[in-house]
Amino acid sequence: MIYNSIIDTIGNTPMVRLNKLAKDIKGEVLVKVEYFNPGNSMKDRMAIKMVEDAEKAGILKPGGTLIEGTSGNTGMGLALAAIAKGYKCIFTMADKQSKEKIDILRAVGAEVVVCPTNVSPDDPRSYYSVARKLNADIPNSFYPNQYDNLSNTAAHYETTGPEIWNDTDGKITHYAAGVGTGGSMCGTAKFLKEQNPNVVTVGIDTYGSVFKKYKETGIFDEKEVYPYLTEGIGEDILPKNVDFSLIDHFIKVTDKDAAVMTRRLAREEGLFVGWSCGSAVHGALEWAKENLKEGDQMVIILPDHGTRYLGKVYNDEWMRNHGFLEDKTYSTARDIISQRNGSYAILAVKKTDSVKEAIALMNGKSISQIPVMENGEVVGSLTDNKLLSKIIDNPGLKDGKVADVMEGSMKFVALDSTLDVLSSMVEKEKAVLVRDTLDNIHIITKHDILEAFTK
Repeated sequence: MIYNSIIDTIGNTPMVRLNKLAKDIKGEVLVKVEYFNPGNSMKDRMAIKMVEDAEKAGILKPGGTLIEGTSGNTGMGLALAAIAKGYKCIFTMADKQSKEKIDILRAVGAEVVVCPTNVSPDDPRSYYSVARKLNADIPNSFYPNQYDNLSNTAAHYETTGPEIWNDTDGKITHYAAGVGTGGSMCGTAKFLKEQNPNVVTVGIDTYGSVFKKYKETGIFDEKEVYPYLTEGIGEDILPKNVDFSLIDHFIKVTDKDAAVMTRRLAREEGLFVGWSCGSAVHGALEWAKENLKEGDQMVIILPDHGTRYLGKVYNDEWMRNHGFLEDKTYSTARDIISQRNGSYAILAVKKTDSVKEAIALMNGKSISQIPVMENGEVVGSLTDNKLLSKIIDNPGLKDGKVADVMEGSMKFVALDSTLDVLSSMVEKEKAVLVRDTLDNIHIITKHDILEAFTK
């Protein structure tokens, strides 16, 4: 068959049976291998759908520019569409994304703007905000916004869902996928449940993301949000493409478990896939061990290809440095706070305390930074160098309240964050905070990390 352009080859990806990894699972476990798409990921499906729907609506005009915030794969899909249709591309990406993803996008002619990861979504430096500003500033540009553009969900409702249904002859009983923007999970789930309402859907989330807690409680809990390494799943926002009514269960997967399973997929099944594929398979198999029965059939989406992660999960040194390989043990935030002999009292000030009281406390305890807390929650922080700078500029502040001089809150990190992750966070921020299993808050400083490295 001859195709008119590369985008005509999107879809109809193969279904493959897991053998070694699922040998102890009752029922059958299949994976849909999305790296067979021309851009090597499932994002090709919704990228072309968003572009073509925008063209039909008159939003995207000839010679225009596509501007999107992406973890890399959506950018690749949009770049292929742009090449085929004659558009320019500018993509914003968080700095946690792999170098390979950035290089690949630049290789296909896109401009890439790298933005900091550890900022809130509404911070003007975030990759969401930068994309929106570029869209506002550049004439004849289109911001697809994969998070809230329902063409994302529609693409998978129209293609991925029917393909899975046909490939399994309608025998599928369980569907599992990572949840990021929500399009592949919910579009596919909607189609499958329309064919058979008894199909069970399992969403894979990551620690540091809000999805699982929100599904189970209806509460958007900011305590759930902290930096994580896995790319492509989890969010600190609630995208419009995530329809929680279509997701029956959520299971969370750690960065380490996801990375280890990604490598196992390559070595034991010959599936050279990306990091979030490891998340999806690890989480789905954990759920299947307890819930799948003989005669059941589970399908798991494998979103992308391993070439995006050669410098990370497929790099032994990187894996060792993050404590993800078992031949070396690395300390974690959990280890640091466990050395405190059960003491979890955290020094803090309140917004209503006087600046003089705060300075006296910091001097008396010989500390350079301190959280600001109200009703058990962290609402801000003070650091000695910035506090001094503010008082020099405005001496009257020393007679004011902490609320007048405090900075933003310190960042929370995962309890099992390794020393290199903690170190990079402290370098970018100040001290970091962590919640233990009893929900007590602890502070970890550069001094704590240096001490842990020397043990």
